[in-house]
Amino acid sequence: MSCMAEPLVECVPNFSEGRRPEVIAAIRDAVAAVEGVRVLDTHADAAHNRFVLTYVVPESSAVASGLAAARAAVQHIDLRTHQGVHPRIGALDVFPFVPLGDLPMARCVALAGALGQVIAAELGIPVYLYEEAARRPDRANLENIRKGGFEALRDVLPGAPERQPDLGPAAVHPTAGAVAVGARRPLIAFNVYLGSPDVDAAKAIARIVRHSSGGLRYVKALGLEIPGTGSTQVSMNLTNYRASSIVTVMDMIRAEAARRGVPVLRSEVVGLMPLDAVLDAARAFLQLREFSPDQVLERRLWQG
Repeated sequence: MSCMAEPLVECVPNFSEGRRPEVIAAIRDAVAAVEGVRVLDTHADAAHNRFVLTYVVPESSAVASGLAAARAAVQHIDLRTHQGVHPRIGALDVFPFVPLGDLPMARCVALAGALGQVIAAELGIPVYLYEEAARRPDRANLENIRKGGFEALRDVLPGAPERQPDLGPAAVHPTAGAVAVGARRPLIAFNVYLGSPDVDAAKAIARIVRHSSGGLRYVKALGLEIPGTGSTQVSMNLTNYRASSIVTVMDMIRAEAARRGVPVLRSEVVGLMPLDAVLDAARAFLQLREFSPDQVLERRLWQG
């Protein structure tokens, strides 16, 4: 009789460190040491001063891996000296659980709650639950939790009822801040670089693209300055790449940039992205008709 394999969970923690390779390696190794963890990708960005770790882990080890990530972040990162262009509230800033295969979202919601409890109890870090794990409607959107960053949260938290954490103390950890723990569907972290130092143009394009200000559904966007480069960035999360594809997003940014006389330099994907999103982009660019994913050589090889 064969035994069914234990369900896997994808974890995509974001850490407030992107400049010190030794710290990035130490945090990655601490997570990788948890039984069952398989690290898939590490993406670091110096301007954002942030890195994203992508790994899969059996459901039974998922909380232990998250606690290892939080412990390592507390040990190696001090937000009092941290500077970067990306919004953040914590050393371990965000920790989402993503269901793989047939794993129900409810199980990832339960993992988020369990991880939040142990982080709060063991490390004394306030925890905010977001996306599918949110316990308040206004916390489904991560940007509401991260408003103002670590510094604003540090100043207002003790006396602001609306900013009280879901779990843990009503004051930020002095060096590690707070953390947002959640459960979500797969997303694409997608950045587009503009050949202009005018951050107002990048912010204007981000406003047009993002859903919260009337743009594309399932697109979150910020316009950011990239110091010392003469360029700016439209930084995005595509939370449903089928409904608002990476092609649609790129076409809109190109059009808005051209209208302002700003060149599009390049784009990047942070971490991993689904193969289907790449194939959708290839179909659109090449104007392929009646193209099937089964026509991809590697896919056929994987299928045996």
